Amino acid sequence: MEFPFDDLPPASAPADTHDRDKRLLYDLRAMQWPDRAPRTARHVYTDGACSGNPGPGGWAWAVAPGGEPHGSGGERQTTNQRMEVRAVIEALRAHRDHSEILVIVSDSTYVVNCFRQRWWEGWLSRGWKNSQRQPVANRELWEDLFDVLVSRGSGKTVFQWVKGHSGDPMNDLVDTLAVQATGA
Repeated sequence: MEFPFDDLPPASAPADTHDRDKRLLYDLRAMQWPDRAPRTARHVYTDGACSGNPGPGGWAWAVAPGGEPHGSGGERQTTNQRMEVRAVIEALRAHRDHSEILVIVSDSTYVVNCFRQRWWEGWLSRGWKNSQRQPVANRELWEDLFDVLVSRGSGKTVFQWVKGHSGDPMNDLVDTLAVQATGA
Protein backbone atom coordinates (compact mmCIF):
# COMPACT_ATOMS: atom_id res chain seq x y z
CA MET A 1 0.00 0.00 0.00
CA GLU A 2 1.30 3.45 -0.89
CA PHE A 3 0.65 6.51 1.26
CA PRO A 4 0.33 10.03 -0.20
CA PHE A 5 3.24 11.29 1.93
CA ASP A 6 5.74 8.52 1.01
CA ASP A 7 7.59 10.76 -1.41
CA LEU A 8 8.16 13.56 1.11
CA PRO A 9 11.76 14.07 2.28
CA PRO A 10 12.47 13.21 5.92
CA ALA A 11 12.06 16.09 8.35
CA SER A 12 15.73 15.91 9.30
CA ALA A 13 17.11 16.10 5.76
CA PRO A 14 20.55 17.74 5.61
CA ALA A 15 19.22 20.51 3.36
CA ASP A 16 16.74 21.51 6.07
CA THR A 17 19.53 21.67 8.65
CA HIS A 18 21.72 23.71 6.31
CA ASP A 19 18.88 26.12 5.55
CA ARG A 20 18.10 26.45 9.27
CA ASP A 21 21.74 27.21 10.04
CA LYS A 22 21.89 29.82 7.26
CA ARG A 23 18.75 31.47 8.62
CA LEU A 24 20.09 31.41 12.16
CA LEU A 25 23.37 32.96 11.01
CA TYR A 26 21.46 35.66 9.14
CA ASP A 27 19.25 36.39 12.17
CA LEU A 28 22.16 36.52 14.62
CA ARG A 29 24.22 38.76 12.32
CA ALA A 30 21.28 41.15 12.01
CA MET A 31 21.11 41.55 15.79
CA GLN A 32 22.87 44.22 17.80
CA TRP A 33 25.15 42.84 20.53
CA PRO A 34 25.69 45.70 22.99
CA ASP A 35 28.70 45.58 25.29
CA ARG A 36 26.95 47.56 27.99
CA ALA A 37 23.48 48.08 29.34
CA PRO A 38 21.81 50.89 31.24
CA ARG A 39 22.40 50.76 35.00
CA THR A 40 18.70 50.09 35.41
CA ALA A 41 18.84 46.89 33.34
CA ARG A 42 17.98 43.63 35.08
CA HIS A 43 21.10 41.61 35.90
CA VAL A 44 20.66 37.85 35.94
CA TYR A 45 23.55 35.77 37.26
CA THR A 46 23.99 32.25 35.92
CA ASP A 47 26.22 29.33 36.78
CA GLY A 48 26.73 25.66 36.09
CA ALA A 49 28.36 23.00 38.23
CA CYS A 50 29.35 19.39 37.84
CA SER A 51 30.47 16.77 40.35
CA GLY A 52 33.00 15.02 38.18
CA ASN A 53 33.21 16.06 34.57
CA PRO A 54 31.20 14.29 33.29
CA GLY A 55 29.01 13.53 36.24
CA PRO A 56 25.93 14.82 38.03
CA GLY A 57 25.45 18.47 37.14
CA GLY A 58 23.42 21.48 38.12
CA TRP A 59 22.55 24.87 36.75
CA ALA A 60 21.17 28.00 38.41
CA TRP A 61 20.19 31.59 37.78
CA ALA A 62 19.21 34.43 40.11
CA VAL A 63 18.27 38.07 39.70
CA ALA A 64 20.46 40.72 41.34
CA PRO A 65 20.65 42.32 43.76
CA GLY A 66 18.81 40.04 46.18
CA GLY A 67 18.72 36.67 44.41
CA GLU A 68 14.96 36.60 43.84
CA PRO A 69 13.54 35.27 41.71
CA HIS A 70 15.84 32.35 40.99
CA GLY A 71 15.74 28.92 39.40
CA SER A 72 17.84 25.78 39.30
CA GLY A 73 17.85 22.23 38.05
CA GLY A 74 20.14 19.36 37.29
CA GLU A 75 20.98 16.40 35.13
CA ARG A 76 22.27 12.99 36.11
CA GLN A 77 25.15 12.69 33.61
CA THR A 78 26.47 15.89 32.06
CA THR A 79 29.41 18.28 31.87
CA ASN A 80 30.15 21.63 33.44
CA GLN A 81 30.02 23.41 30.06
CA ARG A 82 26.58 21.97 29.33
CA MET A 83 25.33 23.24 32.68
CA GLU A 84 26.79 26.72 32.05
CA VAL A 85 24.87 26.98 28.76
CA ARG A 86 21.70 25.43 30.25
CA ALA A 87 21.74 28.04 33.04
CA VAL A 88 21.60 30.86 30.49
CA ILE A 89 18.85 29.18 28.46
CA GLU A 90 16.70 28.67 31.56
CA ALA A 91 17.31 32.23 32.79
CA LEU A 92 16.25 33.68 29.44
CA ARG A 93 13.20 31.42 29.24
CA ALA A 94 12.16 32.50 32.73
CA HIS A 95 12.38 36.12 31.57
CA ARG A 96 10.75 35.70 28.15
CA ASP A 97 8.11 38.31 29.04
CA HIS A 98 10.72 40.83 30.21
CA SER A 99 10.93 43.22 27.27
CA GLU A 100 13.78 45.36 28.59
CA ILE A 101 17.49 44.61 28.30
CA LEU A 102 18.76 41.67 30.34
CA VAL A 103 22.36 41.43 31.43
CA ILE A 104 23.48 37.83 31.71
CA VAL A 105 26.36 37.71 34.17
CA SER A 106 28.41 34.52 34.03
CA ASP A 107 31.79 33.28 35.20
CA SER A 108 31.92 31.08 32.10
CA THR A 109 34.21 32.41 29.40
CA TYR A 110 32.73 29.62 27.25
CA VAL A 111 29.35 31.38 27.38
CA VAL A 112 30.44 35.01 27.46
CA ASN A 113 33.07 34.76 24.71
CA CYS A 114 30.61 33.04 22.40
CA PHE A 115 28.81 36.38 22.18
CA ARG A 116 31.43 38.99 23.09
CA GLN A 117 33.91 37.50 20.57
CA ARG A 118 31.21 36.27 18.17
CA TRP A 119 32.31 32.64 18.23
CA TRP A 120 28.79 31.76 17.01
CA GLU A 121 29.53 33.44 13.69
CA GLY A 122 32.49 31.17 12.95
CA TRP A 123 30.66 28.08 14.16
CA LEU A 124 27.70 28.66 11.88
CA SER A 125 29.83 29.80 8.93
CA ARG A 126 31.90 26.61 9.20
CA GLY A 127 28.90 24.29 9.52
CA TRP A 128 29.11 23.90 13.32
CA LYS A 129 32.88 23.42 13.38
CA ASN A 130 35.09 25.27 15.84
CA SER A 131 38.30 27.09 14.89
CA GLN A 132 40.18 23.76 15.02
CA ARG A 133 37.65 22.34 12.52
CA GLN A 134 36.21 20.00 15.15
CA PRO A 135 32.46 19.67 15.82
CA VAL A 136 31.18 22.31 18.23
CA ALA A 137 30.47 20.73 21.60
CA ASN A 138 26.91 20.98 22.90
CA ARG A 139 25.49 22.06 19.57
CA GLU A 140 21.88 21.30 20.51
CA LEU A 141 22.13 23.57 23.56
CA TRP A 142 23.72 26.37 21.57
CA GLU A 143 20.95 26.05 18.97
CA ASP A 144 18.35 26.38 21.75
CA LEU A 145 20.17 29.38 23.19
CA PHE A 146 20.47 31.09 19.81
CA ASP A 147 16.76 30.54 19.15
CA VAL A 148 15.86 32.09 22.51
CA LEU A 149 18.12 35.09 21.85
CA VAL A 150 16.68 35.66 18.37
CA SER A 151 13.15 35.53 19.79
CA ARG A 152 14.12 38.10 22.48
CA GLY A 153 15.16 40.52 19.77
CA SER A 154 18.11 42.63 18.77
CA GLY A 155 19.98 44.50 21.48
CA LYS A 156 17.95 42.93 24.29
CA THR A 157 20.67 40.76 25.86
CA VAL A 158 24.12 41.74 27.11
CA PHE A 159 26.70 39.20 28.26
CA GLN A 160 29.03 40.17 31.08
CA TRP A 161 31.84 38.13 32.62
CA VAL A 162 32.50 37.95 36.36
CA LYS A 163 35.44 36.18 37.92
CA GLY A 164 34.25 33.04 39.68
CA HIS A 165 34.93 32.42 43.36
CA SER A 166 36.08 35.99 43.80
CA GLY A 167 33.67 37.08 46.50
CA ASP A 168 30.90 38.45 44.26
CA PRO A 169 27.81 37.68 46.39
CA MET A 170 25.51 36.96 43.45
CA ASN A 171 28.04 34.74 41.70
CA ASP A 172 28.56 32.89 44.97
CA LEU A 173 24.78 32.47 45.34
CA VAL A 174 24.25 30.94 41.88
CA ASP A 175 27.31 28.74 42.40
CA THR A 176 25.79 27.42 45.64
CA LEU A 177 22.41 26.84 43.95
CA ALA A 178 24.05 25.04 41.00
CA VAL A 179 26.13 22.82 43.30
CA GLN A 180 23.02 21.96 45.34
CA ALA A 181 21.19 21.10 42.11
CA THR A 182 23.82 18.47 41.24
CA GLY A 183 22.37 16.34 44.04
CA ALA A 184 25.92 15.36 45.02
